Amino acid sequence: MSKKIEYNQVAGQRIQRTEALSDGVFAIAMTLLVLDLKVPVSDALHSDKELLQALAAMGPKILTYFIGFMTMGIFWVGQSSQLAFIEKSERRLTWVSIFFLAFVSLVPFTTAFLSEHINSWVAIVLYWLNILVLGTLLYIHWVCAYGSGFVTVTGEEGAHLNKAILRRIVTAQLLYASGAVAGVIYPLAGVGFIFLIQLNYALGLTMLIRKLFGGKHNDNITSTPHS
Repeated sequence: MSKKIEYNQVAGQRIQRTEALSDGVFAIAMTLLVLDLKVPVSDALHSDKELLQALAAMGPKILTYFIGFMTMGIFWVGQSSQLAFIEKSERRLTWVSIFFLAFVSLVPFTTAFLSEHINSWVAIVLYWLNILVLGTLLYIHWVCAYGSGFVTVTGEEGAHLNKAILRRIVTAQLLYASGAVAGVIYPLAGVGFIFLIQLNYALGLTMLIRKLFGGKHNDNITSTPHS
């Protein structure tokens, strides 16, 4: 007698399909960010001084462009790092990834909204909420994968990896929340703080400072970078 197979048992098992979809969504979303940067109209400018003034006026848009680009770069690295340790998927896990990508697609909108209203705490909070949902879904994705036994690293090493990934996500989200609180009090300070957080996670500034001041860097699996 043949065993009955449920659809949920066979749907969304290929993790490679999730990786391919993710790369495509991130590539498009990151490209869309630049569309918010408009070249100053030449007919309205009559000197180099006016051109420089027009470029200076674009400062908020250029700043938020880099913030948005780094945001997606950091979360792309975070998701890619998780997928590198996950050998297979299932329907529930796949849909967590799909919802994650849905909010990745929103980053160009929240970034453009922030660039247009950079002095508004509402814009800062909206951008932070986008980041919060991305971090939460990335957290849920890993918890589901690890709990389902889909992670290639097991035993004590797997436990260290699990702790490192979850700690990284939680720490980042607490820092972003601090930036949002600062933004409610003084919007530009919030934007600046979030920008510094992005630089830290993109360039590994904390790790560099530790090395400069003689701190020991552990090269085992727990130091693997995640969003």
